[in-house]
Amino acid sequence: MSSDTPGMEWFERVAEVNRQYADAAEQTMNAQSRFVDAWLDSVDQLTRQNRADETAASVANAYEVWMQAADDALEQVTDVVEGEDVDVERFRDTWLNAANRAFKETMETSAFAYATGQGLDDALELRQQFDDITEDAVHEMGLPTEGDVTEIGERLVELERRQHAVEQRLDRILDAVETEGE
Repeated sequence: MSSDTPGMEWFERVAEVNRQYADAAEQTMNAQSRFVDAWLDSVDQLTRQNRADETAASVANAYEVWMQAADDALEQVTDVVEGEDVDVERFRDTWLNAANRAFKETMETSAFAYATGQGLDDALELRQQFDDITEDAVHEMGLPTEGDVTEIGERLVELERRQHAVEQRLDRILDAVETEGE
């Protein structure tokens, strides 16, 4: 990596860091691609695990909720056209309540829980991969990583334990020497 030209070593180091970042970006894209593939696989598994019927029923129920809200809203608009005083908040509440009921229909299914859990697992795996890539890039720049600091801490604790054991042995030896000298 060294060169006879002054300053070339610095440029070579920067080029190396850039390469590391490019590699990290590529690994991130690959991880994201694997995440999408895993998500598609989990959707496939939902179908294979007979959750499709439950999902279809929840979608149908949510659709009914939305259609009822549309009917209620149309009725309120008709009332306005006929000259009746309709509260704007009532119109808004019709849609907010419909959204709450529709989401409840969907979120209470085991299919939604499964998909959410699978998505969370995949997101955590992606996060771990990103953390690993980041740690590798930081390490390549010559900076200490969290793993390095943890390892140093563990070694320090081990050294302190050994030092304490040596001190205890030394104290016993000194006590034995003093006892023999008396």
